[in-house]
Amino acid sequence: MTAEAAILALLEERAPGRTICPTEAAKALAGAGGDWRARMNEVHIGVDTLLEAGEIALSWKGEPLGQRRGAYRIARR
Repeated sequence: MTAEAAILALLEERAPGRTICPTEAAKALAGAGGDWRARMNEVHIGVDTLLEAGEIALSWKGEPLGQRRGAYRIARR
């Protein structure tokens, strides 16, 4: 599974308007007991790709973010 696919699959499981944390995607990629921290760079790249394609939106504490930086949440666009 790619990072993009993991992100989109997690978002599909959420109610409209709800967000996910990027660590959730990393944990999905790493699998049970896997090193999710080692997958975070892959997730960040996937987030950048999906953001550029207009498929997701980012925010932090309810404020929209135009690009990934610091802590952030991911939502469907």
